[in-house]
Amino acid sequence: MTRVLILGGTGWLGAEIARGWVAAGADVTCLARGASGDVPEGARLVRADRREPGTYDALDGEWDEVVELSYEPDLVEPALRALADRARHWTLVSTVSVYARSDEPDADESAELVEPADLAQYPDAKVAAERATASRIGDRLLIARPGLIVGPGDPSDRFGYWMARLARGGRALAPVAVGRYVQVIDVADLACWVVEAGDRGLTGAFDVVGESVPMEEFFRAACEVAGFDPQDLVHVADEHLLARDVRYWAGPRSLPLWIPAEDTGFARRSGAAFRAAGGRVRPLAETLRRTLADEVARGVDRARRSGLTAAEEAAVLDALG
Repeated sequence: MTRVLILGGTGWLGAEIARGWVAAGADVTCLARGASGDVPEGARLVRADRREPGTYDALDGEWDEVVELSYEPDLVEPALRALADRARHWTLVSTVSVYARSDEPDADESAELVEPADLAQYPDAKVAAERATASRIGDRLLIARPGLIVGPGDPSDRFGYWMARLARGGRALAPVAVGRYVQVIDVADLACWVVEAGDRGLTGAFDVVGESVPMEEFFRAACEVAGFDPQDLVHVADEHLLARDVRYWAGPRSLPLWIPAEDTGFARRSGAAFRAAGGRVRPLAETLRRTLADEVARGVDRARRSGLTAAEEAAVLDALG
C-alpha cells in the first residue's frame, strides 16, 4: 500500500488532498497541530507542533509521497532534514505569486521568479521554500504552483464574497470589468491533480491554473448562477473606488478579484503544461454553484476576511450618488 505523509492535512486544501489520497487507497498520515480541525475519515493524525523539537520522531519508515503545504523556513527546512532521505517523491505546494512580473499575459513556468530578499513577504518565502526543497530533493520533486484556489470552505473569502453578495440581492458595487480577467482553480481539481501527479511520480514545476476568463464573463456567469440581475451591478472606475478607500484583491474593505490593470497578467497565466500533465478543471459555472451552496450554508451575511461589509458598500454607493 502506498504510504503518504501530508505535512498539514487538517486545513482546507490539505484536508482535500488527504481525502483524495484516502480515496485512492493509500495509507495516509497527516502531521499537524490539529488546530484547523480533524483529518478526513480514513487518515491518521499525528498531532505535533512542527516548531517543537522531536516533531518528526513518531514518523518511522519510508514514504512513497510527502506533501508539503507550508513555506516558512522554520517549517520547511527541518522537515527536509528529517524526511528527505526517506521520501520516494515529494510534492511542494507553492503559488503563482512566485513570479517577478504580473504584466505578461500567457507567461508560463519559464518566467523569472522573485528574488527572495525578505522572507516575511509571501512570494519571497515561497521562492525560498522552492529552492531549499529543490536543493534537498532534487529530481524527486514536484512543485505545484496554484493560482487563486476557490470552492467550498475557502477561508479567504475572495471568490465566495461575490456569490454571497449576489445572493443577498440589491445594488452591488463592482469594479469596471473591461480589460480584466479572472483565473481560478477549484480546490477539488487542484487536490485531484496533486494526488494523481504524486501517484505517477511526476516531477518539475507546474502552474496549476484554470481557464482565464474576461471579468465580464465571470460576472455574467456569477449573476446567472445566483439569480441576480446584472443590471444591478454598479461598475465603478478604479480611481473612484480607491478615493473611497476600497482596496484591491483581498482583505478588509476590498473588492475581491479586482487587481490593478497593469497586473492583469496575474490572472492570465498559461496552464498548458498543467493540462498536458493530466490537469483537468471543471466548468466555471460548476465551481460557482458549489461556492454558492457553501456560502448559503455558512451564511451569506456572516463576517468575512475579504470584501466590503454591507454598511461599507452602502456608504460607497451613497457617496457615488
